[in-house]
Amino acid sequence: MKKFAVGILSTSLILGAGTAVFAAGTNNSDNGFSFEKMLPFMQKMHPNSSKEELKEMYKACHGKGGMMDDSNQKEMGSKNMMSNF
Repeated sequence: MKKFAVGILSTSLILGAGTAVFAAGTNNSDNGFSFEKMLPFMQKMHPNSSKEELKEMYKACHGKGGMMDDSNQKEMGSKNMMSNF
């Protein structure tokens, strides 16, 4: 019975630590978005916009000081647009 309890506790500790490491690893500022990757989606959402207009739109959102910029989130604290719901 003692071995069973130790096994259960060990398993839960390993799974808990693995979950924490995974969560910490996926919360980085470089989320893998680039203009090239986003271009097909942006063209689908804004079919009448030129590539230059879409690039400016991307820079306005994801560039320095943009709404999706990581430094902007630090200024807002833990609240963001989705926290309001």
